[in-house]
Amino acid sequence: MTEPTPVTVSARAAKKIAAILSKEATGAKLRVAVEGGGCSGFQYKFDIVSSREDDDLVLNANGFDVLIDEMSVEYMAGSEIDFSDELIGAAFKINNPQATASCGCGTSFSL
Repeated sequence: MTEPTPVTVSARAAKKIAAILSKEATGAKLRVAVEGGGCSGFQYKFDIVSSREDDDLVLNANGFDVLIDEMSVEYMAGSEIDFSDELIGAAFKINNPQATASCGCGTSFSL
């Protein structure tokens, strides 16, 4: 029996990721990572990269790869990567059930 994917990508996020990466060089991928910092202790980092690491979790977003390193997956288990396009701005959002607190802008969190 295989374990469920610990992180998912919403349809809105997949559409936006595909739109962004389709304008990049062939083989471009989106890397999502958790780093120390931010006003709540941890913050999410988004980068466009050209290669993957052996321990990366690879998610599919409308035919494009989203990569999450092994350590970040632990902090993001059960999360959904979403995209919000509101009057106050457009941004990727991580809906993380493990987060016990987050900052007002939603880019940092604590466990």
